[in-house]
Amino acid sequence: MAFGTQELVIVLVAFFILFGAKELPKLARAMGQAKGEFHQGLADVKDAGDNTEGDLGRGGMTEAAALAEKAEDSDVEIDGKTPDEVSEEMSE
Repeated sequence: MAFGTQELVIVLVAFFILFGAKELPKLARAMGQAKGEFHQGLADVKDAGDNTEGDLGRGGMTEAAALAEKAEDSDVEIDGKTPDEVSEEMSE
């Protein structure tokens, strides 16, 4: 079941009849954007998977949550500070 030239022509004619010549570029653009967003979502999921192993090593906590817990145990105030500032204050 190969998709040949005749089938392609039939599909294109059907699109012209259903959507009109003015709507086809908009439809193609929307399909391209949807494809790009889909691939971006896949990349985001793969990136999130990389952090999962590190989170499991910290008992299921994210790096920020683990840092906040350590700071709380060390009586270090974390409100309004960046993670780097908290780390520096804990090391002092």
